[in-house]
Amino acid sequence: MTAKSAAVAPADVPVAAKLEALLTLQHLDSQLDEIRRVRGDLPEEVQDLEDEIAGYEVRVKKFDEEIQALNDFIKSRKQASKDAESLIKKYDEQQQNVRNNREFEAIAKEIELQRLEIQIADKKIKEAQYQIDVKNAEISGTKQKLDERRKDLDNKKSELETIVSENEEEERTIMIQREEATKPVEDRLLTAYTRIRGNVRNGLAVVLVRRDACGGCFNTVPPQRQADIISHKKIIVCEHCGRILADVEARTV
Repeated sequence: MTAKSAAVAPADVPVAAKLEALLTLQHLDSQLDEIRRVRGDLPEEVQDLEDEIAGYEVRVKKFDEEIQALNDFIKSRKQASKDAESLIKKYDEQQQNVRNNREFEAIAKEIELQRLEIQIADKKIKEAQYQIDVKNAEISGTKQKLDERRKDLDNKKSELETIVSENEEEERTIMIQREEATKPVEDRLLTAYTRIRGNVRNGLAVVLVRRDACGGCFNTVPPQRQADIISHKKIIVCEHCGRILADVEARTV
């Protein structure tokens, strides 16, 4: 037989030890809740500001892409206008060498079409330039909001970091203790514990029976139920609120 002893699996841990571990876990989580309560809404405010800033950055990027597309369009319309001017010049030269009125009128019609093409191109260029001006104004306003939100974010982050740093060591110690406290408890019970904590307002998933009442919802716990709780033979929950009833607090005379 080897000297090394095997670790006890959570399933083999006595119920009394599991309940004690859950009480310790609840105490540690309540301490963490208090530490995090000091931070107030700062973590959510920081996240909201980061999301808002990301949204503004996406908007600016989209405007930049749209402006680039409009500039490309303007460039293509200017080139089309130049091409039309070149054709007009070419047609003017051809008109000087026509042999009859029919050829003259045909060339004149082509010249008119190219002039119309130039007018359309100029109109499209003006419309695109107007859109660029509007989008540049939108970018300017959005960047101003970005600067304001970034300053707000820096201030909130600084405030949050100060609070976090004040409790960082204590929180780290509690987290180590919490990891240790979960070892005797199987995953199924830990999942139930976490679920109960998420469903109750004060975060208390494991409580004692005090003065014949549940320490969470304060509803009466019958004597026979209390006897079952004291025996520590199985996990018992409050029939009113679903909290785990770990033990019955002894009355002091």
